[in-house]
Amino acid sequence: MANPVLEVQDVRKQYGHAVALGGVSLAVQPGELFGLLGPNGAGKTTLLSIVSGLLAPTHGTVQIDGQRLGMTDRELRRKIGFATQDLAIYPELTARENLEFFGRLYGLKGQLLSNRVNTLLDSVALTDRANQRCGTFSGGMKRRLNLAVALVHEPKLLLLDEPTTGVDPQSRRHIFEQVRERNRAGLTVIYTSHYMEEVQELCTRIAIVDHGKMVACDTLEHLLVRLDSTAKLDVEQASDSLVSQLKTWPELTSVQVDGTMLTVTGPKLATVLAKLLAAVGPVRSIEVTAPTLERVFLSLTGNTLRD
Repeated sequence: MANPVLEVQDVRKQYGHAVALGGVSLAVQPGELFGLLGPNGAGKTTLLSIVSGLLAPTHGTVQIDGQRLGMTDRELRRKIGFATQDLAIYPELTARENLEFFGRLYGLKGQLLSNRVNTLLDSVALTDRANQRCGTFSGGMKRRLNLAVALVHEPKLLLLDEPTTGVDPQSRRHIFEQVRERNRAGLTVIYTSHYMEEVQELCTRIAIVDHGKMVACDTLEHLLVRLDSTAKLDVEQASDSLVSQLKTWPELTSVQVDGTMLTVTGPKLATVLAKLLAAVGPVRSIEVTAPTLERVFLSLTGNTLRD
C-alpha cells in the first residue's frame, strides 16, 4: 500500500500557556480531496502552517510521502502548494509577472516556465488579463490567480485555506471546477472553508477540529448518519395501533403524533421510507429533512459565536 501523501502524528503547538493545537493526528491518502473544518480559532490555520513547513510544531511530526518534514527541507516542501487565505500575490505586478516570479522561486525557467505560466493563465481564465496589474483585479480574479500561484510548480499536495472568500458565484464555480479537475488528475487536496456546502459538495472525507483537537474524522456519509433525518407526514389517520407498531421499528428513534401530523426520525430514514408509506396508508403530504454537514458541525462544535 502506498504511503499517505500527508501523515500528521500527535502534532501540538503551544505559545506559552496558550494551546493552539493539543495533539492532532491524521493521514491523507494519495488522490484524496480532504476537507478540514473548524470554528474560528479552532487551530485550522495553525495546522496548515505546520503541514506546509511554515511553522514548527512544539511536539509531533509531519511526514510528506513517508519523509519527515523539517523547516529547512526545501526539496520536500517543493511537493506542497499552499493557497493561503491572505492573498499571496503582488498587486503591482501583472498576472503573468506574479506567476513568473513564483515559478522562478521554485527553480523554473526558460520555455518550461513560459509554458507553465501560459497553461495556468488559461486554466484560471486570466489569459486576456495576463499583462494587467493584479491590483486592479476583482476579488474573484485575485482568488483565481492565487490558486494558479499555488499550482505553478506542480505540487503533489495542495493546501487550500478559504479559497473562495469574497468571490462572485462565477469565480467560485470556476475554482470548484479547477480543484475537481486537478484532483481527478491525481493531485491530493486539503480544502478548508467556512462554507459548509462547499466542503459537502467537494470532499469525500472530512476532519473537524475544535479547540485544537480533532473531534471527528470520517467520510461524509458516516458523518451525516450521526444525526437523524426527520419525516413529517400528514396522514388520514394516525391510530394508536399504528403508532405502537412504528415505535417497535429499530430504524426509528422517535415517533410523535399531533392530530393527523405524524413525525418520525431515524439515522437512515431514506432506506425505510417506502416501508413507512406502506404502513401509514394514504398520505396528504410528506416533508423529509435530511442531515447536513452544517448540522453535524454545529452538533460537534456548538452554536456559540467565536471571535
